[in-house]
Amino acid sequence: MKTETSRLEATRATEDGVSIDVALIKDRTDAALSARLGTSTRDEIDAKTPMLIGHLNILLGEELGADEDDLVMQQFHKAYKLLDLKNRPTPEAPTFAAYFYMREVADLTRRLLWIYTQRSGTGAA
Repeated sequence: MKTETSRLEATRATEDGVSIDVALIKDRTDAALSARLGTSTRDEIDAKTPMLIGHLNILLGEELGADEDDLVMQQFHKAYKLLDLKNRPTPEAPTFAAYFYMREVADLTRRLLWIYTQRSGTGAA
């Protein structure tokens, strides 16, 4: 059974004016994680990945307690390594490399989203 979360409940404005739409991030990470390599085109993968990177960057800008929690700090380190330009697939990279990169970004974004919802009290991710 899928629990519906209203956009109003799942969105909050941060101090710098950026809104975190928990439901939207959840939907996009769900879509990326449910995509199958055999049925996904490179164009679809390349369209999803920048959105996921944007969500991951927004979550990295939040105070998630990384200074006090080693597990959160580990997730931050993984995210920064993953986002490093030298670790991103190039346009010449095979489709499967872009696919697995997209999935890694989506998975890590989902982990940080869960931490965010637990710390901010905005609901389950």
